[in-house]
Amino acid sequence: MNTITHTERLIIRQLTLGDTGFIIELLNSPGWLKFIGDRNVHNTDDALNYLTNGPLKSYAEHGFGLYLVATKTDDTPIGMCGILKRATLNNPDIGYALLPGFAGMGYAYEMANAVLKHAQHDLKLPVISAITLPGNTSSVKLLGKLGLHNKGLFVAEDSKETLLLFQN
Repeated sequence: MNTITHTERLIIRQLTLGDTGFIIELLNSPGWLKFIGDRNVHNTDDALNYLTNGPLKSYAEHGFGLYLVATKTDDTPIGMCGILKRATLNNPDIGYALLPGFAGMGYAYEMANAVLKHAQHDLKLPVISAITLPGNTSSVKLLGKLGLHNKGLFVAEDSKETLLLFQN
């Protein structure tokens, strides 16, 4: 396993093709579907395709991507967090999601803060963006706590969705 960083409670590592079960669970969780959208990942083949053409491709092309976040105590996968390079944004952005059973425990801030530090210090990315739906109040609050500033509304070219754009 290629560990990217860790915190007191979490290990953040690259995703592998062995993470299909977790990917199916996370990408079909209520929060993912509501705030990120249906990625049509419903079986092992879909998950393998998602991993191959998403995170694994991003690692190869950019040197970063979405990472699996697991607890240190028992290596339970609880979410994903990482840096993405989207064609619709000028700068790499941070993205994250948690399984519902791990929300409200401080994990979102802990993992996002660790990945943000990794992006700035290890990857030497000077500007990090983030996008979220205006109605995702938890994400808006978390991005502010991370020190990212609301730059206003942003319309994503690919989806025509109106989002809030944040930057450090």
